[in-house]
Amino acid sequence: MRDALSRHNEIMRAAIERHDGVLFETAGDSFVIAFDAAPPALAAALWAQRELHREAWAAPVGSLRVRMALHTGHAEMRVDGYFAQHTLSRQARILSTGHGGQVLLSRATRDLVADALPEAVELRAMGRIWLKDLIEPEEVFQVVAPTPPWSLPTDFAPLNSDRPPPGNLPAAAVPFIGREETVDDIAAAVIDGVSRITTLLGPGGIRNTRL
Repeated sequence: MRDALSRHNEIMRAAIERHDGVLFETAGDSFVIAFDAAPPALAAALWAQRELHREAWAAPVGSLRVRMALHTGHAEMRVDGYFAQHTLSRQARILSTGHGGQVLLSRATRDLVADALPEAVELRAMGRIWLKDLIEPEEVFQVVAPTPPWSLPTDFAPLNSDRPPPGNLPAAAVPFIGREETVDDIAAAVIDGVSRITTLLGPGGIRNTRL
């Protein structure tokens, strides 16, 4: 594994240097990289994924599949490095929904690269995905490049959403506070099979629909 991680780092650093990125943070085997614009960031991700996919990884480790996410937002250069808390937190949450070998883009990044995609590259809309601690879902796109010069895998498991979409009910504008015991009682009744039908009764305006 030590040799595999060393080779992984070589490939990633080569992609960063090749596309003029700035590596400003590492944590374990992860890299956080800044680019002056979205297109070179996408180009670096494609190049790195291709090289990772081509690499003849030795047994028993086998192939390394690396997930990547691109997001565009505000960042400020300070003495101790980049300050981009909100941008990085959203990027990290998008990354957490993906799978090894997958490259995901936020809507902000997609809009900046859509008219300048590299050869044989498309973007697949993955829908609006719920991300941890965010009130509104994020529109996410997957990079699709199955043919040369990239030849990357395109089929992955569904994204790991923090919670399912709200179905046909309206989106909640504010958090639901209170009535925790009632929520627990309803969940227990449905999940444990206590009742096949659960009916909520009460006068209008007490938020039965919301419940």
